[in-house]
Amino acid sequence: MATNPTASPPANLRVTLEQWQALRAVVDLGGYARAAEALHKSQSAVTYAVQKVESLLGVKAFEIHGRKAVLTEAGQVLYRRARTLVEEAVALERGASGMTADWKPEMRLAVEVIFPTWLLLQCLASFATERPETRIELYETVLGGTDEALLQGNVDIAIGSQVPAGFLGDPLMRLRFIAVAHPDHPLHRLGRELSHRDLSRYRQLVIRDSGTQRTRTGGWLGAEQRWTVSNKATSIRAGTMGLGFAWYPEENIRDELASGVLKPLPLKEGAVKWAELYLVFADRDYAARDALRLAAIIREAVAGECARQPAAEAAPGESAHAERAAGAGASRGTRRKTE
Repeated sequence: MATNPTASPPANLRVTLEQWQALRAVVDLGGYARAAEALHKSQSAVTYAVQKVESLLGVKAFEIHGRKAVLTEAGQVLYRRARTLVEEAVALERGASGMTADWKPEMRLAVEVIFPTWLLLQCLASFATERPETRIELYETVLGGTDEALLQGNVDIAIGSQVPAGFLGDPLMRLRFIAVAHPDHPLHRLGRELSHRDLSRYRQLVIRDSGTQRTRTGGWLGAEQRWTVSNKATSIRAGTMGLGFAWYPEENIRDELASGVLKPLPLKEGAVKWAELYLVFADRDYAARDALRLAAIIREAVAGECARQPAAEAAPGESAHAERAAGAGASRGTRRKTE
């Protein structure tokens, strides 16, 4: 193997990764006993590892306040560096193990429920014709649930309405949301343009954020009455029964609009909203072959569908290309990074 004349000599590391892991676990889990249990080590071994870090680096990571050990300022710096180091090591091992296999036995993906279900299933069917033996683990997520699936390392690919901090994402498509209700709903019976004050007097149908923190909202939530459900199909069904109004992606309610069980509300403003969807890899550098292939299938299907959408469906003053989807942007490899 040829040598690199500009390479630096190998560093003589004094603190091992195992010792950094022990320090991080003590802080994350709130004590030596819990850290020892999580690491499957004795408490004395974890204590020794942390003390070794302190002695080798000449700093005090913890100090005793009452009966509790808390991080010193230097300890806080060490903890942040230890956390980053351990996370990088985990990512390296996970990515390397993925590269050793030509194809993985299972594909995990999180997809926000606003992505057209029929299009998603079509993409999965195309992938299955190539890899019928690959198991698919699909998480149908809402708002923060998509972010959590990526941040917690539970999926290989995600399709979400934002790119979480620390990840890179490709614009995939732009969805048009419209406010609708059953034709016999009292809002339609008013027979005039509607204001947000009109909406606030009636029941709004909302799909629950599937994230555990539930820090994100999906737009206007000003109605006094509200039904919050977990399933997109439940919300749409409730709308067709006249039980409330909602904003839905037009792609998801085309049949209901065509059959007349849902009708756009004549709002003075806000009748149409837009949402961008992004395709995000858990780790693009170490993406397995099957993840890359499924992503390519999704991009191709979305681009093809966007190209078929007629210009007549464009909102006034906008081109169909600009409003229906950002498929072309994705095919050009447009990148977005959030800091």
